[in-house]
Amino acid sequence: MPHPVDIHVGSRVREARSLKGMSQEQLGVILGISFQQVQKYEKGTNRIGSSRLWDICRALEVSIDFLFDGLDEANPLNSPIPRKTLKLAHQIESIADGTIRNQILQLIKACASNPDSMAAD
Repeated sequence: MPHPVDIHVGSRVREARSLKGMSQEQLGVILGISFQQVQKYEKGTNRIGSSRLWDICRALEVSIDFLFDGLDEANPLNSPIPRKTLKLAHQIESIADGTIRNQILQLIKACASNPDSMAAD
């Protein structure tokens, strides 16, 4: 039985890969492994070693923290990312102009840090 942390990290690898629009096969080629191995990592069946974890983060352009976000010692699987959030992140990532992409992210951060600013007048 896979460890809950391995399942969580694997699911975050799958999310990051999906957000990049990358297939398991494409990630496998970058990492020099089979798509079946990527599949096992994503399911948590096989643990990801630290050097491989580093390579995966570089390939997917995410921080190590991203893979562990939402992990809670009491309940490691308590914080799945909603599908709408994944779609939004994918759409933002698809914006070619980096300046516009960063401006949108700054707007989202500003709204999230001040929810009262979104109240109707």
